[in-house]
Amino acid sequence: MEKAPAKKTAKVDQKTKIITGYVEYVLEHGKQPASVFKFAKELKMKEEEFYTYFTSFESIKSAVWAKLFDDTIGNLESQEVYKEYSAREKLLGFLFTLVEELKKNRSYLLSLYGGNKGIKNILPTEAKTFRHKFKDFANEIILEGKETEEIASRPIISDRYDEALWLQVWFVFQFWIKDSSPSFEKTDAAIEKSVNLAFDLMGKSAIDSFIDFAKFLYQNK
Repeated sequence: MEKAPAKKTAKVDQKTKIITGYVEYVLEHGKQPASVFKFAKELKMKEEEFYTYFTSFESIKSAVWAKLFDDTIGNLESQEVYKEYSAREKLLGFLFTLVEELKKNRSYLLSLYGGNKGIKNILPTEAKTFRHKFKDFANEIILEGKETEEIASRPIISDRYDEALWLQVWFVFQFWIKDSSPSFEKTDAAIEKSVNLAFDLMGKSAIDSFIDFAKFLYQNK
């Protein structure tokens, strides 16, 4: 009789194990572990193995932020209708989807940033990877918006649009972290109003039309 093939043991994703373990530790203790040595020991791994994946607790926090962005984009782009969105709708979709991802991690985020802890500066170090990823995404939206004339091209100012949209994302996060309204309905309203304002400002205004007309008259006098 032939022997049944031995079952393969599922390989544990050590990187995910470290991230999950860190988040759970913060949730249970209200602070990060005292040292990498103690944390690695709790995860039943050697300290040097930890450093294969992360160099510090700050790098774990950065990975959490990066995952928030990646999951947001993944969920957003999986929607068939997303391809048909205008630039304004894509930013709205991103922010509404981001809030859904934030909700899944609210207790962890509150423990770090609630009551303005950790966000005394405009941006904590660990969120910088998220910022870089978002600005790449924002520049794609801006390019599409310019092609459809939803966004006006303006000398010098246009080059800062991505930073303006990033500040809007950070505003939404800080608003949401303090929001105590049912289902975070005030955050939803803040998203709509702030995005509409941003696109109204980036769009072609009466002033732009006047400048274009003045240029036309000057060139054809």
